[in-house]
Amino acid sequence: MGAMRARRPPGRHRRADAAAEGQRATYREVIAIREFRALWYGQGLSLLGDQLAQVALAVLVYDRTRSALATAAVYALTYLPSIVGGPLLAGLADRFARRGVMLACDLLRFVLVAAMALPVTPFWALCVLVFLVVLLSAPFSAARAALLPEVLDGDAYVIGSALQNMTNQAGQMLGFAAGGAVIAAMGPYRALAVDAATFLASALILVSGVRRRPAPCPDDGSRPSMWTMARAGARLVFGSRKLRTLVLFAWLCGFYVLPEGIAAPYAARLAIGADAGALPVPVITGLLMAAMPAGTVIGAFLFSKFVAPARRLRFMGWLAMLSCAPLIVTALRPPLAVVLAAWVLSGVGGAYQLAANAAFVQAVPAERRAQAFGIVQSGLMAAQGIGILVGGFAAERLGPEPVVALSGIAGVVCAAVLAMLWTESRGDKTSRVRAEAAA
Repeated sequence: MGAMRARRPPGRHRRADAAAEGQRATYREVIAIREFRALWYGQGLSLLGDQLAQVALAVLVYDRTRSALATAAVYALTYLPSIVGGPLLAGLADRFARRGVMLACDLLRFVLVAAMALPVTPFWALCVLVFLVVLLSAPFSAARAALLPEVLDGDAYVIGSALQNMTNQAGQMLGFAAGGAVIAAMGPYRALAVDAATFLASALILVSGVRRRPAPCPDDGSRPSMWTMARAGARLVFGSRKLRTLVLFAWLCGFYVLPEGIAAPYAARLAIGADAGALPVPVITGLLMAAMPAGTVIGAFLFSKFVAPARRLRFMGWLAMLSCAPLIVTALRPPLAVVLAAWVLSGVGGAYQLAANAAFVQAVPAERRAQAFGIVQSGLMAAQGIGILVGGFAAERLGPEPVVALSGIAGVVCAAVLAMLWTESRGDKTSRVRAEAAA
């Protein structure tokens, strides 16, 4: 990553270099670390609660409007606040103690979601509360992402990232697959109350399991403003060719996440055909939305378990193309079983994000890590939100099947270009290393 490479203590350098040479950490070793377990358990709790709300929202909006655009727009609203919050609020985790930032965000979200669970809350207030809840996820996610490399080192970080990624996708898979039945049994307000309780439980786990650390930027009276930090973070992230390529790899998910935003209208189309049998639309919707997370769990496990650390970056471009290529089959209007298989395979390809994330962490200084992650996360949310909105608009006119296929084609093209750029950048590095060795 050139001049942007992080300055690490000698011990961390040796462990990271050992991991790069092929020494693998194990899942058992990573799970044995108490602080990682606390971060992991808290993540899993809040994810399950959030997925209940998302499924209920998608099915409810489509039932009322029968509009793919309206469904996609409401789904996209859960992404858009982070576009603003990422660059501006993520820097809080570099200005203040990261555990403290996470605790404050969890407690505030508990209060906000608890207010949403009250039946007397008017609709406009619900919209405001949803916006604030999603906005607070930006500093929380940035703090957790910046804290994880301090808890785990070398290949243990990759394994820990894989576990968190698998937990994220498994939470989505379980929430999407079972969300319709749970919402039907308990109702939307009780589901929101459960979501609020998960934020409180996450805060308690953080207090008991993660030790206090000082703020990365000491309070010496010379702290820069949030705007200054945001501009500096943007220069850091986009000032290096390799970092730019890694960021674009991360943002590629906008193409293969798009189908989730139009899963409800796609399910309605599939339910008309004989291939779906007697399955109702909410069940098909849940299965479609669970397919990619299921594939990502499989891909993350296989990629982190069986691919050596030194070889992961070589497979990144190929897996990125795999994350989009299976979606093209939907142009043939296949039955439900084929669609599910294709979406699962697409999720398997999404495991390339593990390699991109690990390379990004190694290139960013620890004291600026939260701001950098916040900018990337903001673009990530923007790519997904805009992609879902465009997909919903197009699905209104073309139908969901060709829209998903076109998203796959565009994603494969972009992934191929990024793969070539990444290969060139790695080639440049190899040439410099050989020249320095020869000198």
